[in-house]
Amino acid sequence: GVWLLNAYQLAVLVLLLPLSMVGDLVGYRRVYLAGVALFMLASAASALATGPTQLGLARALQGAGAAGLFAVNAALVRLIYPVRLLGRGIAINSAVVAVASVAGPAVAAGILSLAAWPWLFAVNVPLGLLVQWMGRNALPANAPRAAGMPVVQIAPLDVLLNVLMFGLVFLGMDGLGTHTGSGGQSLPLSVSLGLLGAGLVLGVVYVRRQMHLQTPLLPLDLLRIPVFALSMCTSVSAFCAQMLAFVAMPFLLLDYFGRTPWEAGLLITAWPLGTVVMAPLAGRLIGRFPDGLLGAAGQALMACGLALLAMLPAHPTDLDIVWRMALCGIGFGLFQSPNNHTIVGSAPAHR
Repeated sequence: GVWLLNAYQLAVLVLLLPLSMVGDLVGYRRVYLAGVALFMLASAASALATGPTQLGLARALQGAGAAGLFAVNAALVRLIYPVRLLGRGIAINSAVVAVASVAGPAVAAGILSLAAWPWLFAVNVPLGLLVQWMGRNALPANAPRAAGMPVVQIAPLDVLLNVLMFGLVFLGMDGLGTHTGSGGQSLPLSVSLGLLGAGLVLGVVYVRRQMHLQTPLLPLDLLRIPVFALSMCTSVSAFCAQMLAFVAMPFLLLDYFGRTPWEAGLLITAWPLGTVVMAPLAGRLIGRFPDGLLGAAGQALMACGLALLAMLPAHPTDLDIVWRMALCGIGFGLFQSPNNHTIVGSAPAHR
């Protein structure tokens, strides 16, 4: 069961960077539409799967399609919106992601209450057809390459090293996590450590090779741009804090505070709802105030919300929990849009 999730995540992880470079080479529009098509076909295959092996393979293909969307989404946002509206475009995109995180579990529960599990995947087919039609009519082509701009080249060895590095590290960490968890282990500890070690060794080789390329697959050279590096680090810290809270909160609400699963789900929804409300407002503030000021204010609000959640009383009311969760979401929404605006805007246009 775990591998039905892992197959999807692993495919996304190892293909993000290669497909982003393919987007630079052949066009973000083509990669995006191809990703939608593959995701749609893989969803149909998932719905028709008759066993766990078939479903796992279909989920991996679904992850490959999703990687095509994720790899070029930010680049398409930058192409679609003029510079003066780029912040608003990023904010709209952030709000849509937050809405999806709120609606996803509820939609899934609604589907399962009316139909069998294959419909969780089958519903993606008509949605994929709609996105294909809209994308072909609306998505822009890449701008012509300016004279003197480096030519993008994809070396098969780089793609192989990228896949092996991320894949082995993922499998090793997953094996260690399962080993130390309560559900037993899927791989022996020695095998998990060996996979992790092999991934790290290949990672050293991969990184050293990338440092000498003009258009590297692993774009570590962009970290030489100070504001880009700072924004990436703060983005990682904010998403880690959010995910750690999302992992911990259900256990806190269910096991310690005695809430039912339905009540816990509603209480946690206050976080993404706060993000939904704040993201468009943050988009309107971009350009009027420095991105760094907005991002710092958002991080501070989120940190305060997390600290207040940590100091909840032993028997909190629903309101005690909701307003703290909402404060975290508002802070994250205020931080995410201006920070993403800085990331997208500080990188060279052709990358």
